[in-house]
Amino acid sequence: MKKFLIVGLGNIGVEYIHTRHNIGFKVVDEIANELGGEWQTVKLGALCEVKIKGRTLLLLKPNTYMNLSGKAVQYWLEKEKIPVENLLVVTDDLNLPFGTIRIKAKGSDGGHNGLKSIQGLLNTSTYPRFRFGISDEFKKGQQVDYVLGTWSDQEKEVLPERLKMASKAIQEFALGGLNNAMNTYNGK
Repeated sequence: MKKFLIVGLGNIGVEYIHTRHNIGFKVVDEIANELGGEWQTVKLGALCEVKIKGRTLLLLKPNTYMNLSGKAVQYWLEKEKIPVENLLVVTDDLNLPFGTIRIKAKGSDGGHNGLKSIQGLLNTSTYPRFRFGISDEFKKGQQVDYVLGTWSDQEKEVLPERLKMASKAIQEFALGGLNNAMNTYNGK
């Protein structure tokens, strides 16, 4: 049985639940809901195990805060003996229009503190990542407020459909592989 670690990045705490920066948590919550999983509090986060067509997906929401996400990722990869190519890190991306999906096999941290932490602890930038566009609709100097701000009414209306699309793309990653997921869902 193939095993995957799907990590949704976000910040813990009620004040962050509905912020753009927590889209990683929302995406893995969507997968858990669709596949009937239940979250359990575990070392360094919340974990939900779901199965789909002979594959096991370990969904992880680190409780380490964004800039220490690598600690949780490294721990669960090693504990579950999951190869780094079966890791998928779900994060927000300011450089993509709202709701747009981009899956990549590797890349830079792009200034994202969660990715920076993961890259530092795994000692590689070659691991699959899933970027969910949150757009860059903020004024100069307002980036932090925007990222840690809540969704607009228009975004809230479209978000459920975009979360379903993200869930399908991640299931395709586990079932059909990285290239199939990229070819089918990138830019959607």
